[in-house]
Amino acid sequence: AGKPMQVELPQAPRDGITSAVFANESNLLMVTSWDATTRIYDVDANEMIHRFEQGTGILDSSFSLDDTKAFAGGIDGKLRMMDFKEANSAVLGSHSKGIKCVEYCDATGLVITGGWDEMIKVWDPRSKDALSGTYDLKGRIFSMSLSGYRTVVATSGRHVKIFDIRKMDTPEQDRLSSLQHQLRVVRCFPDSKGYAVGSCEGRVAIEYFDVSPEIQKMKYAFKCHRKTGADGKQILYPVNALAFHPTYGTFASGGCDGVVNVWDGYAKKRVCQYPTYQTSISYLCYNKDGSRLAVAQSYTFEEGERDHPRDAVYIRHVTEQECKNKPRK
Repeated sequence: AGKPMQVELPQAPRDGITSAVFANESNLLMVTSWDATTRIYDVDANEMIHRFEQGTGILDSSFSLDDTKAFAGGIDGKLRMMDFKEANSAVLGSHSKGIKCVEYCDATGLVITGGWDEMIKVWDPRSKDALSGTYDLKGRIFSMSLSGYRTVVATSGRHVKIFDIRKMDTPEQDRLSSLQHQLRVVRCFPDSKGYAVGSCEGRVAIEYFDVSPEIQKMKYAFKCHRKTGADGKQILYPVNALAFHPTYGTFASGGCDGVVNVWDGYAKKRVCQYPTYQTSISYLCYNKDGSRLAVAQSYTFEEGERDHPRDAVYIRHVTEQECKNKPRK
């Protein structure tokens, strides 16, 4: 028999899964959770190889470029640096409220964090005094994505703010999203020409950085993660997760409907839909060559406290038919 299309990782977190990020150079996967752990899995061996107990729920994480270190942000506002060789964890500094987003900038070696305190902070982990800048975004930070020197931040009030990491004091662009409801997730295209953003009412927008009118004509938004209820009314589900395929530029979306769709943004078509998961999809990430997709299944409390299926991380073996662009008619 061939390889199973999907495997479940062992020793999953015991509470909500907030991120599941692949390493840059290997099939190591870092998973963060409200259960106050950051777990590192060797996906090829299907085993957990590190577990950092962090004393507070962890909301996001990012690997350093060489994958020897990682950075994680907690509900307590502290930014932690984990060293895999030493198997230890140290606090670099903090926000006054929880850290929602953590990104490592490969181009500069800096770490960028976004907090519930409406601040973006830039850190140099090589320096004794790691904090190198603090910037007030005047809005709660929901999601962040980096591409080269560019930092794209989705905030409250439906704003998308675009910065050059080398001059963070003013955004290059401050856009009001075409989506009418709260933004949940933003991810940059692999070719660095734009970004996709998902909102809490089952919509995704495709946007371009270049402000020239002929490029801006290409932007659009589409409905997804919806279904018709028994009464005939549409049920709209939040889009929690987006992930771009590194080679084809197609992208996966995951919602509170437990559905993962793969889209061809250029052809404006769906490439495939995976069998529905048991509860909300909280995070999606492709590995470096796009042969694996990490899918975090984790109830995101959109209906408050209730019994819900267990949290789990699945690794899908991605076939070409599941991620390749559709031929254009």
